[in-house]
Amino acid sequence: MNGPCERAAPVLNRCDTLPPGFLEARPHELADLLGGPTLIELPGECEAPLFVSILMHGNEDVGLGAIQRVLKAWRGRSLPRALMVLVGNVAAAAEGVRRQEFQPDYNRVWPGTLDHIGTAEAQMMAEVHERVIARGACAAIDLHNNTGRNPFYSVICERSPEVLALAGRFAGRAVLFRGVPGTQTASFAGRIPAMTAECGKPAASAHEEWAAQFVTGVLESRTLSPGEGEDDLELYRTLGVVRVREDVSLSFDGEAADLILAHDIDRLNFVATRPGQMLGRANHAMPLTMTDGAGRDVAGEFFVVEGGDLRLSRPVTPAMLTGDPRIVRQDCLGYLMERLEPA
Repeated sequence: MNGPCERAAPVLNRCDTLPPGFLEARPHELADLLGGPTLIELPGECEAPLFVSILMHGNEDVGLGAIQRVLKAWRGRSLPRALMVLVGNVAAAAEGVRRQEFQPDYNRVWPGTLDHIGTAEAQMMAEVHERVIARGACAAIDLHNNTGRNPFYSVICERSPEVLALAGRFAGRAVLFRGVPGTQTASFAGRIPAMTAECGKPAASAHEEWAAQFVTGVLESRTLSPGEGEDDLELYRTLGVVRVREDVSLSFDGEAADLILAHDIDRLNFVATRPGQMLGRANHAMPLTMTDGAGRDVAGEFFVVEGGDLRLSRPVTPAMLTGDPRIVRQDCLGYLMERLEPA
C-alpha cells in the first residue's frame, strides 16, 4: 500500500497514511472525507499493531474523538507501536444514527455471524479480521458509547489473564459475554486479546479523553502483563439479552401502550436489584423476551407481570438499559447480569 487511500474492495477503503483532514473531521463529515468504511494502517516502532475499531455504530462518537486525540499527541513523532484503525459506519454517522434502516448492525457482521452471512458488510469485516490476524496484532479494542447511563466498563468474551489485564487497564468493571454472534470482540476471542470499551454517553469530551488515555497506554506498553489491573476488577457474567416483543407497543413517556416503561429506567444500570423491582406497566402476559447464551427465551425466569406491574423476579444486575425506543427496536432494551467471584 502506498500513497493516498485506494479502493481495495467494493466496500472497504485502505490507507497507509492519514487521510487529509481526518484529525479535524467530525463524525458527520467522514462519509464525504473517506467515501466509505476505511482501514487505516500506520507504522510504529513496534511492528505488532494495536487494532482499534471506531464508529461501528454511527451515533457513537467516542472512538473518533479518542483516536484524534491520540494521533494529535504523537503528530510529528513515530508511534510507539503500529496502529490499525477501522473507521466503520460512516454512512450512519452522516445521519447521526446507530445504523441506517436497511443496513445490518456493523457490530453483528464479524466472523461468526449467523444472521448476515454472505452480505457485503460481513465480507468486509472478514477481510479486516484476516488482515488483523495476519499482522499479528497485540490486541483488538472496539470503542463504543451507550445510550443509557452506565459507568465505564469493558465487554470481554474470555477470561484469559491477558484479556483480564487489558480490561483492567480500561476500567474497574468488565462483563463476560458470549451471547451475540458476529461482534468484533467475539470474532477475535481465542486469537488475540480483545475487548469492547463502553465509554458512557456520546458527545462528552471527558469520555473521549479517558478512551484516548487507555489507547495510548496500550500503544506504549510492550506487553499485556497478566494480572495487571485484574485484582480490583469487578467481573460480571451476562445472563441474557432483553428485548421487547415485536408485537408489543412501547412507551417511555406514559402514553398508552402495551408496555409503559419508566423514562429513567437506565438508573438501574449496574445496580444490584432485588426481586420485586418494578420496571413499568404492562397489559401483556409477558411483553419481553430474554435470550440466554444457549439461545433460549428465559424471560419467564426473570420477569413477572402481576396486577399490570412488570417486575424483576430474581436478584440481578441490569446493564445498558436504554430509554431510547429506536435503540430498543434496532438492538435491545438491555442486559441482565450476575456478579462473578475472582478466579
